Amino acid sequence: MQTTHSTIKELSPAKINLFLQVTGRRPNGYHELNTLMCGVTLFDTIIFDFQASEFSIQCTHPEVPEDNTNLVWKAAELFFKTSGKKAGVKIRIEKKIPVGAGLGGGSSNAATVLKVLNRYFGSLLPDEKLREIGLEIGADVPFFIRGRPAVAKGIGEKLLEYDLLQKFHVLLVNPGINVSTAEVYKNLNLGLTKCEKIITKFPFSGVSVDICNYLCNDLETVTTKMIPDIERIKASLIKFGSQGALMSGSGPTVFGLFADINQAKFAYRELKQFPEKQKFLAEMIV
Repeated sequence: MQTTHSTIKELSPAKINLFLQVTGRRPNGYHELNTLMCGVTLFDTIIFDFQASEFSIQCTHPEVPEDNTNLVWKAAELFFKTSGKKAGVKIRIEKKIPVGAGLGGGSSNAATVLKVLNRYFGSLLPDEKLREIGLEIGADVPFFIRGRPAVAKGIGEKLLEYDLLQKFHVLLVNPGINVSTAEVYKNLNLGLTKCEKIITKFPFSGVSVDICNYLCNDLETVTTKMIPDIERIKASLIKFGSQGALMSGSGPTVFGLFADINQAKFAYRELKQFPEKQKFLAEMIV
């Protein structure tokens, strides 16, 4: 974090889902998940100007709203309501994480805003309360508030830290098409999901494993029907040396895991059909 008396600059990371099992659907429409999430070193930058006379949002990405439909706006609104504080602050979001990409950029931005506002006002709210507020905004927000690899269950409210992950280099490839998460879940057939058999073998504590043996995403088949490039990207990542490849979240971003940075750089160069703005070299945050 960089800070002056009135300006704070904070990095807001993306995440990948190392596995994502859909376990059911609640009467209210929310889907229950069993997913292992890990942050990666692909960041948006969020700048807070506390000299502003009123609250406002600016974003460098033309498709990101700058009104109360933005998760950052909702996060600030909920923080001020819960804490009883109020302040003029201009929030500028410098986007690098692709939008609608399965990398949790909006949820990460919201979590960053909750944490920074709370710290600015003297840590009025405990982390548990911040995560409770975050869940009102989005299922991934509590994970980003905690900031450590974790298994999330329920709709994201049940978090179990998982600190046994090997750190891999990560090559993220985005096909350049936004995906509606709601549309993906709408088209999911729970009777055809396949991850349960793989994930039931996963030791959720006490044992370090090769995570590449557990890469699975129940949403991948649905999104791949919309964007066939997903399968081609996965195959290319494996061809160029990835230990494993998977679509993250509801997609369409695909990630490859590499033990060796030079192999990851080689794969980056070989994926010539994707420009720099669609490919990102990163590391897992473990």
